[in-house]
Amino acid sequence: MPLEARIETLAEKKLIGQKLKMNLVNNRTGALWGQFMPRLGTIQNRLGSDKISMQIYDPGYFQNFNPALEFVKWAAVEVSDFEPLPDGMLPFTLPGGQYAVFDYKGSSADSRIFHYIFGTWLPQSGYQLDNRPHFEVLGEKYKNNDPDSEEEIWIPIKGK
Repeated sequence: MPLEARIETLAEKKLIGQKLKMNLVNNRTGALWGQFMPRLGTIQNRLGSDKISMQIYDPGYFQNFNPALEFVKWAAVEVSDFEPLPDGMLPFTLPGGQYAVFDYKGSSADSRIFHYIFGTWLPQSGYQLDNRPHFEVLGEKYKNNDPDSEEEIWIPIKGK
């Protein structure tokens, strides 16, 4: 599964979306997107059609990894402005910084890509994780759980 990463410096982004606290044992991603998608049309000022699946982990999440550890997951889109903010939606400012970006093709249910990124690529890369949100860009070629699905995986990094 070796994938090359491209290193990108991301500018700060404004996002509007919904969030849920979850863990990998009780993964509530489907419920989150099920709440979000019917209300997508209420978000004005969208920049493009991409959707953002974002995870916010506590510091130390990966050092003491346990699938029962909780994190916050967002279903969101990028916007030019937080106003107007639809009822039930939340604003989030995604901080800028360096990211390793992986162009992934495969099912979103297949976790091997993350084993590769964190177990092989990162230790050999000369980078370490930075404590910023992780996210996936779900564009036009994204098809949930489909082996032909395509997405970008953005992992926050900094020099060792």
